[in-house]
Amino acid sequence: MLKEIKYLIFIVVIALFIFLTGRYYFSDENKKKSYRSYKNNDEKIKIYSKNLPVLENDTQNVIEYVKQTNKKKKKKFNFWKLLEND
Repeated sequence: MLKEIKYLIFIVVIALFIFLTGRYYFSDENKKKSYRSYKNNDEKIKIYSKNLPVLENDTQNVIEYVKQTNKKKKKKFNFWKLLEND
């Protein structure tokens, strides 16, 4: 008898927790706070990005292109022929 009452209390507590958490999460007050928080973060990002220093570009003519020739014949490997040699 005590075991069933204990399980019933556990189930009621868990159900009450889920219900109250869901009710708060989907409330209009929580939605307003989250939207205000997103808007506040966006404004902080805009302000911070305006104050970022712009670095000078020093990568002009850094890459040297080498002309590659494909005159060398590449040896073709066949997977099945490699297995047959064993």
